[in-house]
Amino acid sequence: MNGEKVLLALSGGLDTSFCAVYLARERQMEVHSAVVNTGGFGEEELSAIAQQAARLGTASHETLDITGEYYRQCLRFMIFGNVLRNRSYPLSVSSERTFQAIALVKYAREKGFGKLAHGSTAAGNDQVRFDLVIGVLAPEMEIITPVRELQISREEEIAYLQKQGIIMSAEKAKYSINKGLWGTSVGGKETLTSGLELPGEAYPVRVTKKGSVKLTLGFEQGEPVSINGKSGDPVEVIRKLEEIAAPWGTGRDVHVGDTIIGIKGRVGFEAAAARVIIDAHLALEKHVLTRWQLHWKEQVGNWYGMFVHEAQYLEPVMRDLEEFLVSSQKNVTGEVTIRLRPYSHSIIGVNSRYDLMRPEFASYGEMNRLWSAGDVNGFTKILGNQQKIWYRVNEKGAD
Repeated sequence: MNGEKVLLALSGGLDTSFCAVYLARERQMEVHSAVVNTGGFGEEELSAIAQQAARLGTASHETLDITGEYYRQCLRFMIFGNVLRNRSYPLSVSSERTFQAIALVKYAREKGFGKLAHGSTAAGNDQVRFDLVIGVLAPEMEIITPVRELQISREEEIAYLQKQGIIMSAEKAKYSINKGLWGTSVGGKETLTSGLELPGEAYPVRVTKKGSVKLTLGFEQGEPVSINGKSGDPVEVIRKLEEIAAPWGTGRDVHVGDTIIGIKGRVGFEAAAARVIIDAHLALEKHVLTRWQLHWKEQVGNWYGMFVHEAQYLEPVMRDLEEFLVSSQKNVTGEVTIRLRPYSHSIIGVNSRYDLMRPEFASYGEMNRLWSAGDVNGFTKILGNQQKIWYRVNEKGAD
C-alpha cells in the first residue's frame, strides 16, 4: 500500500463492498469504513455489516448512530410540514444521505482522514448529496467515488468481487435496498423502466395481514408521542408503528420524480409509519389550525421538502423555515384514530382540546350560532362587490 488512508461509507451492500475491495487492491489504499445508522439498522444488521467489513479487509470499521439527531434536526420538521414529494414519497433516503454525509465528515475530522469515499453511481441523487455536504463542510477533503468514476454495472461489480474471492449473492444483489427510520427504498430492473411493477418479494416486509384493525396515534405539538395509548419518544413511536403497519402493506408506492441532475427517476418504497404519521398529522392540523395557517404551512412544507431533496439542507433559509414550522405546531396536540387494511389506511377521526370544529359555534350545513341571515346577506354582497364591478365595466352583465 502507498500509505494513503481513506474513509469509506460502507452499507454492506454491493456498491460499497466493491469500493472497499477496489480501493485496497487496485488503488493500494488503506481503507477504513464506517456505517452511519439513521435508524434503519438493528443490532444484528449492524453486526453483519461489521462482519462484512472484516471480510472485505478494511483496516478498521466504526458504527455511527445518529438516529436521534436525524429525527430532531430533520424528520420532525418534515412531519410538521407534511412533506411528501410528488404527493407520495416521504423523502426517506433523500434526507438520510445528507445526515450520513455530515456524520462522516465529523468522524473523518476526528480521526484525521483526508479522503472520503462513497459508493454512489453517476446517475442518481445521492452523489450530489454526499459531494455537496462534504464540499461545504470539508472542502479540503478529497472525494473518491469508484462506482461513478468507473461507470461499472452491478453485474460487473459481482464478477469483479468473485475474481477477488468475495462472493456476493446475485439474487440478493438483484434489488438495491436502502433502509432507514423513515422508510425503505427499493430499486431494481423494474424501476429502470416506466411500465414494470415491482414484485412483492422485492420489498423487505411481506404482507401478511387480512381484514382491518384500528389504532390511535397521539401527537404533542406536532410530534408523534403515543400509539394505542402507550407513550414513547417519537423515534420509539415511529419504530413501533412501522412494526405494526408494515405487514399490512400500507405506505407502499412507486415514486417517479425529477432528479437533481435533471433526469427522471423511478424508485419503489415502503414507508408505513411515515405515510400513516403524515396523514394522521395533517388530519389533526385540519381540525386545529386556521385556513391561512394551513395554506402557508403547505407552501413552507413543500419548499422545505424540495430543499431537503435537492441537497440544500445546509442552506441558512432552512433554519428560517424550521422556525415557522415549529411555531405552527403549538396547538397540534391530540389523538387520531386510523384504520389499517391490506395495502391501505384511512383516517377515522380526531380528538383534540384545540379542535376548532365545535357544535357550540356551528354545525356545518345544519345550524349556526354566531351570525344571522342578515349578516350573510350583507357579507355576500360585499364579497361579490368587485366581481360585480368587473362584469359591469366589461359589459358582460348577468348572462
